[in-house]
Amino acid sequence: MNIVGVSLDRDAAKWKEAIAKDKLTWIQVSHLKFWDEPIAAQYGVQQIPSTFILDATGKIVAQNLRGVELQAKIMELLSK
Repeated sequence: MNIVGVSLDRDAAKWKEAIAKDKLTWIQVSHLKFWDEPIAAQYGVQQIPSTFILDATGKIVAQNLRGVELQAKIMELLSK
């Protein structure tokens, strides 16, 4: 399983500062294009934050889950 964070930031320094402050240890990517972020456009992101769980083929199997629901879905998928 991989976690990838896609940022809609515009300022590289502030983006990197937030990653360090929040101690994010997973992959972080951004083109620093705010709502013109190509990855966000590809997945039709309409709100921040948005979450997408993809299977091994790239198909979206769940989206915009939070908290307990997100944790349960991840555990379900990891048990397969």
